[in-house]
Amino acid sequence: MGKGGVPRARFWRECEAVFALMGTMSPRLLMPCGSLLLACAIAPAWGQSGVDTSNKFAWSENTGWLNFRDAGEPAGQQGVRAEAGVLAGFAWGENIGWINFGDGTPGTALGYGNLTGSDFGVNIDSATGNLAGLAWGENVGWINFGWAAGAVPATPQRPRIEAGRFRGFAWGENIGWINLDLAAAGQFVGIDLGPSCLADIAGGGADGLSPDGTIDGTDFIAFINSFGIGDAAVDPLADVAGAGDDGLQPDGTIDGSDFIAFINAFAAGC
Repeated sequence: MGKGGVPRARFWRECEAVFALMGTMSPRLLMPCGSLLLACAIAPAWGQSGVDTSNKFAWSENTGWLNFRDAGEPAGQQGVRAEAGVLAGFAWGENIGWINFGDGTPGTALGYGNLTGSDFGVNIDSATGNLAGLAWGENVGWINFGWAAGAVPATPQRPRIEAGRFRGFAWGENIGWINLDLAAAGQFVGIDLGPSCLADIAGGGADGLSPDGTIDGTDFIAFINSFGIGDAAVDPLADVAGAGDDGLQPDGTIDGSDFIAFINAFAAGC
């Protein structure tokens, strides 16, 4: 797999669900769906990396610098990002290749289970910022983000997100420590834990109608259903734009501004 070749299989599975849905839609909705389906054809629905453009590197004592941001084409499209209680995306080491932090779809409500190869990744404790779980290096194996004081080998600096950046040390059995704790500009990883993407409108909550930190077919279906109703008082999920200085805040109506904003966000993966 080349440096820009992060797998897209998960996105195409979501698009297949969208294609199947079209067969059940009224003719009135098929035209707008065409534009959204074009998004499936041209871009994977990964979120833009939340890693800072200037502070994106961590130091590995045995393998050199690791870039947490620039994976994907364009750069950053598949870099590491924070979602609802988990990390997702890829870091790149010039000497070791890809490091996978998870796919953004944890198998449990508490995060990645890290018991099987189909459900692994790094979890975030929203209360403390502490990290836990495993990342996978294609050439170096598992990297543990769950170390804490008293672990063997011991380190007092548990991996965590604190004050908008990564802190602490992660441990790889085959590569040793990854230092997330350097202070100099450009030698640590800053990350934004900001609001969800405009296109992330569904998949979370008890009813599945709250943001879940991912952009996928669930969001598409929820938007189309709400857009078809066309009344924000009845179903507000499609009311995503039209107000605010940037025009990207809900305005109490469902119209073309919502449709365009959702298409742009869904296609770009935010």
